[in-house]
Amino acid sequence: MSKGKRASRWRKRRWGILGVIGLAIIAVSLVFAQLPILMDKRFNPVVQRPPYPVVDSVSQIHQELWIADLHADSLLWNRDLSQKHPYGHVDLPRLQDANVALQVLTVVTKVPTDLKLENNDHRSDDILKLALIQRWPLSTWNSLLQRALYQAEKLHKLAESQRQFRLINNQADLKSFLQARKRQPQLTASLLGLEGAHALQGRLENVDRLYEAGFRMLGLAHFFDTEVGGSAHGLQKGGLTRFGRQVIAKAQDLHLLIDLAHSSAPVIDEVVALSTQPVVVSHTGVKGTCDNTRNLTDQQIKAIAKTGGVIGIGYWPTAICGNDAASIAKAIRYVVDLVGVDYVGLGSDFDGAVRSPFDVTGLPLITEALQAEGFNTEEMSKIMGLNLLRVLELVLPE
Repeated sequence: MSKGKRASRWRKRRWGILGVIGLAIIAVSLVFAQLPILMDKRFNPVVQRPPYPVVDSVSQIHQELWIADLHADSLLWNRDLSQKHPYGHVDLPRLQDANVALQVLTVVTKVPTDLKLENNDHRSDDILKLALIQRWPLSTWNSLLQRALYQAEKLHKLAESQRQFRLINNQADLKSFLQARKRQPQLTASLLGLEGAHALQGRLENVDRLYEAGFRMLGLAHFFDTEVGGSAHGLQKGGLTRFGRQVIAKAQDLHLLIDLAHSSAPVIDEVVALSTQPVVVSHTGVKGTCDNTRNLTDQQIKAIAKTGGVIGIGYWPTAICGNDAASIAKAIRYVVDLVGVDYVGLGSDFDGAVRSPFDVTGLPLITEALQAEGFNTEEMSKIMGLNLLRVLELVLPE
């Protein structure tokens, strides 16, 4: 065979090999691009797919309510919240469809890999894997603070790009929003919260950095003990540390709303004793209807109510020992019977890697279930949002 023929055959073979490599790269790229969506679908399922029909009388009541939810982790995912999606639990169009006035969007920065209800340590980090898969900035790979700031930036961009969406930072923002929503019922707002003070990375000045980034609710704990204090799911489950007490004082000086969700029993006791303002538990259940480490005792419910705060009832099975609106309403009824109707609200934990009974457009089912529990319209108005509004009017900075 001549040198020319050999060279020609080699060129064809080389281009064939390069073609196969190119196709393989394209295939891998397509799979990698779809992976965040596949993860979102897997980790944020619903028991029942929409639509969620209710009778006309319930639908009318629901549309007249001022609805607010204390906890959703939607910023964690690479879902464009300006667009309506057939997966996950929350986006702006679905919030509008559900007549939600205010959705607290919370930021997750670290979760243990082998997650358990009790006795988690801090050594593993599933959010790093999620950050890599979702192609978060390099700065977020080894900084919990930067993960918080990155998710905050996502929310700011959403608010800047959407005329029907606002971010609440202070009393003036809240008053302006309340007035505007009377003219524009589709207007929706958000408050930015942090889930777990480990994002402070042990530095008090980072409270200021988070405040400047728009955070207005500070969750002290998530799934493991931190420099601030114990988690209900941690190894020690201790009380506030010296640093933790400094954080509480700093947060209250800034008029940050303190969130005791996931906190250990000693932390809850100490914070309600120290607090000069209402505190919340953004997403939880109660032992009276679902007895486990995650949920609040009667004594804790009474202590939080005594501060004037609000307990957000979650929707997932560990919170309510059920997977329907009736189980949510049952937990709400328990709190109301114990301390009154002014201290309970909604704390969905939407998009928190939980299986929810429904997405946000299923909220009319809760209205229906509350009515079945015997609540009147005035009581439902408080539960579905006005209780949280009262707290924000008391706590938010001027």
